[in-house]
Formats: sequence, structure tokens, C-alpha cells
Amino acid sequence: MQFNDYRTLGFTTIQNGLIAYYPQLHISDAELILIIQLEAFAQKGEQFPSNEKIAANTNLSVNDVANLIQTLIERQFLTIEQTTDSQGRIGNQYSLNGLYDELDKYLTENVLIKETSHNNKTKVSDNLDNNPLNLLSRKFEIEFGRYLSPIEREQIASWLSIDHYDPQIIEMALREAVLSQAYSLKYVDRVLLNWQRHNLTTPSQIEQFLQRNR
Repeated sequence: MQFNDYRTLGFTTIQNGLIAYYPQLHISDAELILIIQLEAFAQKGEQFPSNEKIAANTNLSVNDVANLIQTLIERQFLTIEQTTDSQGRIGNQYSLNGLYDELDKYLTENVLIKETSHNNKTKVSDNLDNNPLNLLSRKFEIEFGRYLSPIEREQIASWLSIDHYDPQIIEMALREAVLSQAYSLKYVDRVLLNWQRHNLTTPSQIEQFLQRNR
């Protein structure tokens, strides 16, 4: 079978913020697999799949699925809601609204910043607070066109706190990576190490170095 043949099985849409930041919400890999399965079933119209059905799509046992569901419910990431269909029959459905509310809260406090305009409406801004890590992470995400992983954020934090790179110099290294169409922190790290080997410690020194070597 070709890929297009498998397309008939459909696709599941998952929020990229969840994929990038689920460790920060203290969600385990097994819990994420369960959440993905719940989303897959829901997006196919099955709002309350059995534990057996979920387990059949994973490497989890039915008992594992039951325990994970209970854990998510206890943490208020998952709820079971009662439904009534058009014929008055009562049923149940899973809701992940609690999870996404918590994710929104995390993104607002750690990744994005909201500004209030004169008409009291709220919008997402590309600017962040004075935290260099948040500011740099957002700039990387804008240039890379995706959310950074927790490991990538830790790398940026390491440049700031361990290597003591000037945030402006990290931005300049990011610019060099983008110009080279190398959208990875490994490339940025190599640029920073190269400048360090040349004893370039200020933005002006680096600008002069780049002008000489263009």
C-alpha cells in the first residue's frame, strides 16, 4: 500500500503546544499516548471508547488504561460528562477541557504574553516580559515556525546561565542559522562556539567578524 491508501484511515489533530510542553504539565509518556487515543476516537465521533478499544490501539493493558484514566481524572485533566441524545437516551463522554485549560495557562505564563489594548480586548503579542529565556525562546519559535521542545529550552537556558552568552549574541547566532536555513539549536551552538574560539565576546566584535568573512 502507498501512503495515500492509508489516508483513508484519517488523521488526528493534536495541539502542538501539548506535544512540546506536556512534560511541564507533569504528563507522562503513557498518559500522552492515552490522551492521543482519546483525541483520535473523539475526532472520529466516538466520545466514550471502552478501555478495551483504547488498549487495542496501544502497548498498554486494559488495566493500564483504567489506571491512567483514573490518574488524569484525579488531576482534573479529564472528566466524564453525561450526555443526552436526540432520542433522550443518556450516555457518557470524555472531556479533555481541563487539560487544555491547564495548557493554555502554562503557555500564557511561560511562552506567550497578553497585552490589553485600549478597547480592553486581549491579543497575543510577540513580545515577552523581561525574562531573557522566555524572550529568546519565543524568537526561536518564531524563526523555526514551531514550538521548542523542553530540551531545546533547557539548551537556551544553559547558554544564558552556564555559558553566560549575551542574549544579543545568541540572537545573532540564530540569525546566522536562519540565513543558512539550518533550523536547529545544534547549528546555533556551533556558531556560538566558533565565535568563542575567535575570542569574540561583544556584538560589535561579531559584526566586524561577519563583515570580514561574508
